[in-house]
Amino acid sequence: MQSDVGESGPSRGIYVTDDVRSYVLQRKRDFRVSTACSGPILLPTSVKPAKATDLQIPVGDYTVYISKYQARYIDSIHRGMIPIFYEDF
Repeated sequence: MQSDVGESGPSRGIYVTDDVRSYVLQRKRDFRVSTACSGPILLPTSVKPAKATDLQIPVGDYTVYISKYQARYIDSIHRGMIPIFYEDF
């Protein structure tokens, strides 16, 4: 299980940084880390829907889904994964 408070979970070492946690909670929606040309990207599930094979990390009342393809390469979900054009979204 993963943690949303900066601590690694026992099965995977993926966590959500505080700034991304705030980002998710302020926007009150689920997000998904998926693959883009420049690497992992964090998008709302309304733009990139979650898949049944995604890992799930709870962030308050919301969930950050992680593509199984990205999950093997990342250990944290950080601000650098938020596209610039979604900063004010």
